[in-house]
Amino acid sequence: MQLSYWELKNWFTNVDYTVVGSGIVGLHAALRLREKFPDSKILVLEKGMLPHGASTKNAGFACFGSISEIIDDLKSHSEEEVFSLVQKRWQGLQLLRKRLGDDRIDFKPYGGYELFLNEDDSCYNECVSKLPFINEILKPLFRTDVFAKEIDRFGFNGVREHLVFNPFEAQIDTGNMMQALLKQAVSENILILNQQTVTSFVDKGNEVEIALDDFSFMTKKVLFATNGFANELTDGAVKPARAQVLVTEPIKDLDIRGTFHLDRGYYYFRNIGDRILLGGGRNLDFDAETTTEFAQTEIVQNKLEQLLKEVILPNQDFKIAHRWSGIMGIGNSKNPIVSQLSENVYCGVRLGGMGVAIGSLIGTELADLI
Repeated sequence: MQLSYWELKNWFTNVDYTVVGSGIVGLHAALRLREKFPDSKILVLEKGMLPHGASTKNAGFACFGSISEIIDDLKSHSEEEVFSLVQKRWQGLQLLRKRLGDDRIDFKPYGGYELFLNEDDSCYNECVSKLPFINEILKPLFRTDVFAKEIDRFGFNGVREHLVFNPFEAQIDTGNMMQALLKQAVSENILILNQQTVTSFVDKGNEVEIALDDFSFMTKKVLFATNGFANELTDGAVKPARAQVLVTEPIKDLDIRGTFHLDRGYYYFRNIGDRILLGGGRNLDFDAETTTEFAQTEIVQNKLEQLLKEVILPNQDFKIAHRWSGIMGIGNSKNPIVSQLSENVYCGVRLGGMGVAIGSLIGTELADLI
């Protein structure tokens, strides 16, 4: 591509900060940089038409972990680490709400629920028995109990009579959130270029040369906010994790309101108005879902439809309106990576499937490394 004098001058000359990735983390990093350095030139590069990983593809859960997820995390992390993770997710959600406002993101505090299949004795019994313990761990943050047993009033089929309810969980409109973030970034004179893939970069000590498909430019600092696509950047500390999702056509007299978790968080669903959004199934074939390819697989889609038919919407007609997938970033640890990679190169990645909650905080922390 041959750039004009004007294009080079306005977009690619005297660039102070280049952020790679225009999702939740990238835009929060750019906005924080603007607060810290009001006169700087900030450029955001995005390889997709829209944010490419999960920021515009997630289910819109304003959550910080179901009780079974937290119990699972305690098996590989210390109590202090798990508390810190929940705290960061909670702080991130408050930061997102404060920056954009509840109306703009269509924040609905319906609460969250975890349901348990009848045959899942071990998970149910473990969650019920450890419920007081988990509440005690989280009490310094929430000042009250987070999780409580409730009778299932939604008419689900094949599940335990009791659900575990969390009044602090909510849902948001993912599309509204990202549009609001993009508008705010543009209003703050942050330059955003889409469909620009960074093919390589070289830290030269006092600046970084960034190569795109067919030309390169210099920037003083570069911040990577590429989450599920950060495997190479982090020497394998971040693995991609595909999440498959579907949404139904509107369902007459739908009486389901809230966010719902099933099978240790591997399945999740919510209402969007009178529709049901359902996603998950990565655990059916971990190898196949450790990929950066956007696609659906028969094994996962069949399972999602089975859950809709047999558990979530029994004795109810429904039609699938749309299917899609997103790419998350996970690893051996749930702790995000916010680090300086070299003199002028930084990254904020590995959100562990909690990007809506933790992304705003990680973006802010990433910018604060500078």
